[in-house]
Amino acid sequence: MADYHKLNKVSIDGYKSIESQEVILGDMNVLIGQNGAGKTNFISLFRFLRNIIDLRLKDTSKKVGAENLLYYGGKTTEQIKISLDFRPNLYQITLQPSRSDSLIVSREYCGFWGDDYNAPYWGNAIAMSEDESKLSEIAKRDKIAGYVYDVLKDWRVYHFHDTSESAGVKKYASLADIHFLLEDASNLAAYLFILKETQAEYYERIVKTVQLVIPFFKDFVLKPNPLNENTIRLEWQDIFSDKTFTAHELSDGSLRFICMATLLLQKTLPQLILLDEPELGLHPTAITILAGLLKKASKRTQVIVSTQSVSLVNEFDAEDIIVVEKEKGATIFKRLDTKKLESWLNDYSLGDLWDKNVIGGNP
Repeated sequence: MADYHKLNKVSIDGYKSIESQEVILGDMNVLIGQNGAGKTNFISLFRFLRNIIDLRLKDTSKKVGAENLLYYGGKTTEQIKISLDFRPNLYQITLQPSRSDSLIVSREYCGFWGDDYNAPYWGNAIAMSEDESKLSEIAKRDKIAGYVYDVLKDWRVYHFHDTSESAGVKKYASLADIHFLLEDASNLAAYLFILKETQAEYYERIVKTVQLVIPFFKDFVLKPNPLNENTIRLEWQDIFSDKTFTAHELSDGSLRFICMATLLLQKTLPQLILLDEPELGLHPTAITILAGLLKKASKRTQVIVSTQSVSLVNEFDAEDIIVVEKEKGATIFKRLDTKKLESWLNDYSLGDLWDKNVIGGNP
């Protein structure tokens, strides 16, 4: 992807299991590590940031509790500090616990660091001792804050794990909800409907890719609800009959793959895509195809995934991998030394090296 507004670096202090870390990011980033190492905490940081800029800090921190968000609680950690470098823009926010076990914004800054600048320009704090972020408000009248806000709003954490009978992706969705694929794909049918109507080329790519994983899949049946033409649900047909099936008649893995294929093959991608364990429930062949979709998407945008799958890791290069481990109770992030691994990779795959604990990321 183009370097403009790419997230180059995340600095995190005091958030959940992360005491103090600086994480350098590329176009494709694959987090590996044992259970409990902190991969999910890293992904959740971006959902937390989204709640902050959407003015839900107070509700979110009250629900979770500041004690549970601070590294080892308030007795160990006084504040959470998050710094983002997506040049030419920068963003920094510091959060402190309140007496009611929620968090408040202690300091919030937007910055600019152009190619001809020797150092970043931060300006004055846009928020000090506030219950909520001021970014969305200041963005209306400040150019730098406007750029920062627009970029952060276009970072999306996707989670397609819920395929239960009551999952949103299986329900009727509003046909007005067509502007982007929601984080839980609850508007999948509506989104596919508008793609078919306005971007047929991309819709056909999605269908053909789904057919690689589900050979009996023919096509989606995307028709508004006859009892309420403002709603639609996901329906499909197989190659053996004209019978129409619902999403309830897809396997969990098949439904998740359809969600991911739609996300990764759409025409306009979010500026940053985050996926936690996208391999869940997928057949090995589907994992290979998914890896190809992720790599292809990373040519157009920035992608961060966490995984427990050796098969998925095998599909990536060493420079894509970030090993997540715990040291003395704190999460650390390590990039692989590709030169040191050259001789190993002549005989072993990356997944093998992970499985053998050569590159770390195992108990």
